[in-house]
Amino acid sequence: MTWPIRLLRRLFLLSFAGFFFGVVAMFGLYLYLAPQLPPVETLREVQLQVPLRVYSHEGLLISEFGEQRRSPITIEQVPPQMVQAFLAAEDDRFYEHPGVDYQGLLRAAVELIRTGRKSQGGSTITMQVARNFFLSREKTFLRKINEIFLSLKIERDLSKQEILALYLNKIYLGNRAYGVAAAAQVYYGTDIGALNLSQIAMIAGLPKAPSRYNPIANPSRALERRNYVLGRMLKLGMIGQAQYDEATSEPVSARLFALEPEVEAPYVAEMVRAEMVERYGDAAYTDGYKVTTSIRAEPQEAANTALRDALVAYEQRHGYRGPEARIELGENSDSEAWDAALKDYSPVGDLSAALVLEVGDKSARIYLGDSVTAELSWKDIEWARKRLDNDKLGPKPNEPADVLAEGDVVRVRQTQPDHWELAQVPEVSGALVSVLPDDGAIIALVGGFDFYQSKFNRVIQARRQPGSGFKPFIYSAALDAGFTPATLVNDAPVVFDDPALEAAWRPENYSGKTFGETRLRVALANSRNLVSIRVLRQVGIQRTIDYVKRFGFEPERLPKDLSLSLGSAAMTPLEMASAYAVLANGGFKVEPYFIESIENGSGELIEKINPLTVCRDCEDPGSESPPADSDGGPETPRHAPRVMDTQNNYLMFSMLQDVIRVGTARKARKLGRKDLAGKTGTTNEQRDAWFNGFNSGLVTTAWVGFDDSHPLGRGETGGAAALPMWMDYMGKTLRDQPEQKPEQPPGLVSVRIDPVSGLLASASQRDAVFEIFREGNVPARAANRTPDRNPSGESTAGPAKDPYTPSVSEQLF
Repeated sequence: MTWPIRLLRRLFLLSFAGFFFGVVAMFGLYLYLAPQLPPVETLREVQLQVPLRVYSHEGLLISEFGEQRRSPITIEQVPPQMVQAFLAAEDDRFYEHPGVDYQGLLRAAVELIRTGRKSQGGSTITMQVARNFFLSREKTFLRKINEIFLSLKIERDLSKQEILALYLNKIYLGNRAYGVAAAAQVYYGTDIGALNLSQIAMIAGLPKAPSRYNPIANPSRALERRNYVLGRMLKLGMIGQAQYDEATSEPVSARLFALEPEVEAPYVAEMVRAEMVERYGDAAYTDGYKVTTSIRAEPQEAANTALRDALVAYEQRHGYRGPEARIELGENSDSEAWDAALKDYSPVGDLSAALVLEVGDKSARIYLGDSVTAELSWKDIEWARKRLDNDKLGPKPNEPADVLAEGDVVRVRQTQPDHWELAQVPEVSGALVSVLPDDGAIIALVGGFDFYQSKFNRVIQARRQPGSGFKPFIYSAALDAGFTPATLVNDAPVVFDDPALEAAWRPENYSGKTFGETRLRVALANSRNLVSIRVLRQVGIQRTIDYVKRFGFEPERLPKDLSLSLGSAAMTPLEMASAYAVLANGGFKVEPYFIESIENGSGELIEKINPLTVCRDCEDPGSESPPADSDGGPETPRHAPRVMDTQNNYLMFSMLQDVIRVGTARKARKLGRKDLAGKTGTTNEQRDAWFNGFNSGLVTTAWVGFDDSHPLGRGETGGAAALPMWMDYMGKTLRDQPEQKPEQPPGLVSVRIDPVSGLLASASQRDAVFEIFREGNVPARAANRTPDRNPSGESTAGPAKDPYTPSVSEQLF
């Protein structure tokens, strides 16, 4: 035997021995590692990290919370061309190998030995799934062996389609996008089915290095990678030459698309987020919960606009504070320099930052960013008298130069598609909340001018004195105690000496005037403070507190003195809206809610609200069924308890209608509806302005004030500052809806009375008015007077006394 043959024989034996011992070693390693490998079955039930999503009642997106943006989809929802692109880029032998591509590994090993660099082809899609779901990112020999064994195990237990679905949903594609559906939204702002071939190839090129080939951060490298993917698809016969040429000729069209809510309700979104975290902890951000709220899209939009309009109008009434900044405009400054000057001024609410470029005799030219300019006419500027303080303004400006100068950074507001007006970020705050009175659903909620400027939610966090807005509950207690809308109460000065106070308390009406004996209806319509104090004193403080707690007010938070009659207890706007819901729905106590249902990441309904609901025809209102079943099955309705009798409720509705018809909210008559009722509220020194109003189908509370409680300024009452917000919202929300008024219940009668004495009017009395009484409280005799008339048409005759409806003033003072 010659030496070459002996050498070949020895080499063969050594190779065979090496192969044999290699197989034995691998088999032994497998036996050692196999028990430690995670069970592949868990991949069938894998819980991908999916953010918390919040939706409106109609199913429109409000917000999303979570670090990872992901929208899980099935493999059937992935376009075939997307699958081909990923296979071409990552694993073209995916359907041929058993999870480990030995040809690819051999090519990668040879390349590593030859050049010292790793090359494409060593890691299959199945191996990436094993690594992404079960293994760490550390680069060790043992981890690679685990990856190979686990990949073989995955291929044995899962189908190729199941593996692809896991991969395409799990893979990280940059900019917080996990999975191909999220990447389509992040980079192109569209659904995965709407992507073209060029865009598909761009996304398919990202897994290799999401940062390096990112089309936002590195468009040139991303373009090279996209063209490489397209070239692979062409080589593998997945696309034709014409498709390749068209796709490679397209420029990079990717840009970052922020998640765009379909309904602007950030304060509600934060309420949901806080509630979900309290229930589920950090899992709320990752387990794919879907929360449907009670918010309605159109009312919410109307609420946003109404609040912002009201606060901007307040700012205009109180003058211009001046520009936010002033910069020097050089002779050679251009749009690039102007953009740099505006980059630190983010939008606030619906107010955009603008740079004043030129000031003319009747207008000013402004720059809005991104090479967009606009014109401000004199009409859009002339409101801007200089603010000296809340009640003092400087002289009226005569020309734009009295207000603006070149280089001013100002705020503007778009009022028409091509029309802007000068504005300023409000220092004053506001809130609006709207509730369906029959079940407590919150359909609109705005906690401030801009959530991202101030996350303080004034609807649920700001406890402010409601002022006269609390009076209806005092008056309802009086009706419960036997008063009537025609009961006379003396509207006259009063002084209280209280040892707890440094000085005597001398309450006054807002006007500073007094009007003598006044019917309860008139006193409420005109918000007479002195009448309310005497009513509370007559009914009794403790009895009144015991009564008003049925509206949801916590007794321990109510003052035990006569200031209660003027609304000195601090309440949130939501608490006021909840209490007014009782007045609106016929006397039933409902509980406001904002979460309608919760689904888990698998789409299973795990909670559905079963709210207390008004049932006017039920024999036993107030009976409650068990809470909602978690499986979302049929539920027995829970009936809201009656807390106010129907006669009292109807009388209060009638009296509060007069607030709008002839009282402090007369402006609301512009809405042209006869089913509205409500009450203004103003606190001392105009620190708070409220309007709480309703019809039988909707309750809305509007509030305006400063967060630090300093005065709003002269004349800023509930009727001036808050009522316009309420009117704007209710006008839009109730548009085209039929009027909803309660029916007069049995036991009430309407009779003609003398407006001065509150007694029955004679048949011939010309100035008689109609009043509603309980059947047992109708005055027993007619007024005995011949009305004299002053030049204004008001009666000057003194009141006649009625033993059945005695003057409260006689009993008090």
